[in-house]
Amino acid sequence: QVHLVESGGGLVQPGGSLRLSCAASGFRFSNYLMNWYRQAPGKERELVAGFTTVGGETYYPEFAWGRFTISRDKVANTVDLQMSNLKPEDTAVYICNARPLSRLWPEYWGQGTQVTVSS
Repeated sequence: QVHLVESGGGLVQPGGSLRLSCAASGFRFSNYLMNWYRQAPGKERELVAGFTTVGGETYYPEFAWGRFTISRDKVANTVDLQMSNLKPEDTAVYICNARPLSRLWPEYWGQGTQVTVSS
């Protein structure tokens, strides 16, 4: 059974940092590109950070530049998101995503972890 389990969310003050982690199981980690998305109330889901190649190249949207870093452990089958200089507009549910290298394989989503940035 496939599981993507996020952890590390919580309440943090503006300017603070959080590290999210996603533990993957039930599928071949090496056949997937891992990503982090977020969804705020009333807004569409958006990509926060992701791996674009199996070699480890990454992509960040502009709002994440210099503040967010995605990393992965191919032995432990985990993908982390280090977030710093957090802003109130970063408040959202952060969701782990596994995107398959082949269209023949399913895509997987976690349940998400809440991040709230507030003083």
